[in-house]
Amino acid sequence: MTRAMSEFDHRYNMLIERFASEPEPAFETAGEQAFTWGREWGCNSDIGTLRVVLMHRPGEEMRVVDRLPHIPELNAFGDPATGAYWRGDTRPTLEQQQAQHDALAAALREEGVEVVYLKRAAPGRHKSIYTRDSCIGIQGGAIVTRMGPRIRRGEEAPVTETLAALGMPILRTIHGTGLMEGGSFAYIRPDLAVVGVSSRVNEEGARQLEEVLAVQGTKLIRVQIPGYRLHIDGAFVMIDHDTAIVNPSTLPFVFMEAMKREGVKLIAVNHEDPSWTINCLAVRPGRILMSDKVGPRTQEALDRADISIRLVDYDKVGLGGGGIHCSTSPLVRDRL
Repeated sequence: MTRAMSEFDHRYNMLIERFASEPEPAFETAGEQAFTWGREWGCNSDIGTLRVVLMHRPGEEMRVVDRLPHIPELNAFGDPATGAYWRGDTRPTLEQQQAQHDALAAALREEGVEVVYLKRAAPGRHKSIYTRDSCIGIQGGAIVTRMGPRIRRGEEAPVTETLAALGMPILRTIHGTGLMEGGSFAYIRPDLAVVGVSSRVNEEGARQLEEVLAVQGTKLIRVQIPGYRLHIDGAFVMIDHDTAIVNPSTLPFVFMEAMKREGVKLIAVNHEDPSWTINCLAVRPGRILMSDKVGPRTQEALDRADISIRLVDYDKVGLGGGGIHCSTSPLVRDRL
């Protein structure tokens, strides 16, 4: 008699059936995270209590700025051959930037946040200080982005090395022709997020981000960033469960109306405020670190909304093109 299978195959099949694969519980659940990855990683909001943040103290990579030729018609310094550029006519010293960065890190530690530094900066990548852009913490892990301009391409490798050394899961690396920078991503609440499409974020990058978020039940809204502005965190940052600080002159009307329908209160900055006022960081719901140059009217509006502010001197770093929000990439927040 011809047998359908060997005795070995029969026993093997029964063994695997009895010890079957188990898709549940999901990767992002607390138990699975703790068992496999040692802790709960990532964020599902921009306001949950901040536990771990990624930063980079400016170092020798900044020296490239000192050698950039002046471009008078742009009121900037830059070298098209390397892609390096510096806006404006003031280049602060490395020591000034380090002092302000150290003070921001100290303020975060005093707020109970663990500060983790990049293991290294890619050579000459003088914008590495703005760690917000090179990775995005989402529920259960991180997305390593793919930077747009030539001077930022290459930051992806050091951030990948750093996250791997920490043991943080990397859920996606933006690849192909996708472009994505973390400053143009924001959680509105755990089930709703927004990405700003601009010269730094293209549709392919947004599509890849959307794929990862969809697995977690988070809907992604696309917002077209006007002109050559770069990131949504220059115009919109969540600072409490139902409150955002915004610049209404650089946000689409339809997006602001959509936020109102979602129950989000919008606190608008005004002409007295410096450009990096919105670029603040929530360390817990209703508690933010913000530029000390913020004007009194905005401070009063935040106070009326029960938002607690800690002011930080950060104007020298801001000259490089990013503020407090840009300089901090949350890796772990308490889940909402």
